[in-house]
Amino acid sequence: MIILILTIVGLCLGSFINALVWRLNALEIESSKKRLNLEYINDLSILNGRSMCTNCKHKLNSLDLIPIFSWIILRGRCRYCKHNISIIYPIVELTVAIIFDLTYICWPNNLIGIEIEIFALWLLVLTGFVALFYYDVKWYKLPTSIIYTLMPIGLIISIINISRSNEILKSIVSLLISILIGGGIFYAIYQLSDGKYIGGGDVRLGWLLGLLAGSPAKIILILFLASLIGSLFSITLIILKRLTPKSVIAFGPFLLTASYITLLFGPDILNWYKSLII
Repeated sequence: MIILILTIVGLCLGSFINALVWRLNALEIESSKKRLNLEYINDLSILNGRSMCTNCKHKLNSLDLIPIFSWIILRGRCRYCKHNISIIYPIVELTVAIIFDLTYICWPNNLIGIEIEIFALWLLVLTGFVALFYYDVKWYKLPTSIIYTLMPIGLIISIINISRSNEILKSIVSLLISILIGGGIFYAIYQLSDGKYIGGGDVRLGWLLGLLAGSPAKIILILFLASLIGSLFSITLIILKRLTPKSVIAFGPFLLTASYITLLFGPDILNWYKSLII
């Protein structure tokens, strides 16, 4: 029953992510123009605007907004202008549903008491992660608005975890060091390279991941895994001649993937590593 509920919620939030990502990019493009179309900007509002076709801008009805099924029924075309609807949309919806179900199945702690609230908060964080992943892959940017929206959620998670600790002062210091490592490394790279190697979005994401990691060991694990995954991905594409050494690759998706792995399996990975040293 829980899996079914999470699947439905995941599909709906996946649909929201599709709209969110497109609207944020459209708002950025429209806001950069000299003559602003205020009516169109209002239509693009996340809070006020209604769902519309990205091509003809026709307002969509409820039958057009059923996750995955609407795309199948409409055969991947807009009901009004017959323009192709990217298969990315149902893929994103299905991906979020799978992530939610996998998170529930692999959640490292028993879902009782306050742990249920932490789990729910993390689902919101993961929704933001998918939106950031999607946006960075498509446009090589990490929207500040999404990152700043996730920071209060990360702060609430951190406060709950600290309140449950037997050594509150030690936990606070550990959290501060984690934040310093997460954002500090990227900030230093950004400053030293004048923004050539990484962007400001990566720096802000680093602060957020440091907050969510909560400990130096976990944020270091995230950075290590992100570098490892990114290197393996790049080497594979170079071997397949789909990438050259001078090609630009967004690093955000690797950081987000590493953070998800650390969320579910971080303690096990760290304990395994400690056992090798001992």
